[in-house]
Amino acid sequence: MGEDIKAKALDVQSLVDYQDDSIISREVIKKELGTVTFFAFDKGQGLSEHSAPFDAMVQIIDGEAEITISGVKHTVKKGEIIIMPANEPHALQAENSPYKMILTMIKS
Repeated sequence: MGEDIKAKALDVQSLVDYQDDSIISREVIKKELGTVTFFAFDKGQGLSEHSAPFDAMVQIIDGEAEITISGVKHTVKKGEIIIMPANEPHALQAENSPYKMILTMIKS
């Protein structure tokens, strides 16, 4: 992670930057019971369908994401959240614009 980011106020937009044709991630909390990871998806980038054994919350902090959960597509915009239930297939795509998100996964 580089520099220590604990116990200081940070601008969420600056924790990950867009890069051409890339998905950038930065894990800011990693504990046995869960993680918090920041992502930046360039337009056209995505994560193919997969599932996880734990509930996960996605918060969009810039742009909009197309998130498909169990075959149902959701457009999630800046300032919105969506819960991806445990064991349900989901995929994430930057179809219309690049976007940044915070992924919070709770492992209990």
